[in-house]
Amino acid sequence: MISSRHLFCAALPALLLSGHALAQPAYPSKPIRFLVGAPAGGSNDIFARALSQRLSEALGQTVIVDNRPGASQMIAADLTAKAPPDGHTLYITSTTYTTGAALMAKLPFDPVNDLAGVTMIARGPMVLVVHPSVPAKTVKELIAVARARPGQLNYTSSGVGGINHFGVEVLKSMAKIDMVHVPHKGMAPAITDLMAGQVQVLLVSLTAVETQMQSGRLRAIGVSSPQRSAFLPNLPAIAETLPGYDNDLWWGVFVAAKTPKPIIDRLNAEIHKTMTTDDIKKRFADFGAVAAPTTPDGFNTIVKNEIAKWSQVVKTANIKPE
Repeated sequence: MISSRHLFCAALPALLLSGHALAQPAYPSKPIRFLVGAPAGGSNDIFARALSQRLSEALGQTVIVDNRPGASQMIAADLTAKAPPDGHTLYITSTTYTTGAALMAKLPFDPVNDLAGVTMIARGPMVLVVHPSVPAKTVKELIAVARARPGQLNYTSSGVGGINHFGVEVLKSMAKIDMVHVPHKGMAPAITDLMAGQVQVLLVSLTAVETQMQSGRLRAIGVSSPQRSAFLPNLPAIAETLPGYDNDLWWGVFVAAKTPKPIIDRLNAEIHKTMTTDDIKKRFADFGAVAAPTTPDGFNTIVKNEIAKWSQVVKTANIKPE
């Protein structure tokens, strides 16, 4: 015969779990802070503001966009890593997060283990453009020119450690060519010098040079995505000349590590719903991006693999922080 004491002991774990569940506050229980590691007006900021409005409606709490630019988006990342792991601090970032993590050996947080991915939200190709004085209309022709004139072609970027810097370093390595990096402090001066012919090559987001491409002041010769992009269907992918080349831009959302899985899963689901709406799709398309939602684990794997990939680029090319 089973005693009442035995019955109580058997039921105790379930009672404790039930009590623990009841003790958990409803999420969200207060306004949510959406950290952006870049200034207002850029893609990260625009995307955060578009998502924040929809998330506020879905979650029943105010979502406040908080711009904390600096240190290649790592200031905002550090704030997220050190925030309470309760889902009330979100962080939107881009590929720059992984290139910055690879370049900066000493960060005040662990870029792999102190943040947890919620989801990738979008991807978009970059475009390889050259000054019209460069006698190359294809990636194959650019490689031929660079091999004939080693060290004489200059490529530019928005600064050391950015995706447009690392993306060309990968191209150089795969094509076995020598071009000189001339970094600028921002994309605007880089494009200005490219149009002036001071530098000859740039890998950049489509929207940053779309007008210059249409006017003929810059010539597009390839896109960085593995296949041709719907935004530029007639422009070959770099991978058609260099198989395996893949250096898309991406954007994604993180929270602090140790945030409970149910909270991450809810945020993932709500963001995925938002990305299916026509107005959000258009907002992203305006920046040359398409929805590319992932699972939390899938996004974590992408981030970890990219940091490892870019770390190898840093080592191979002997790139030092500015």
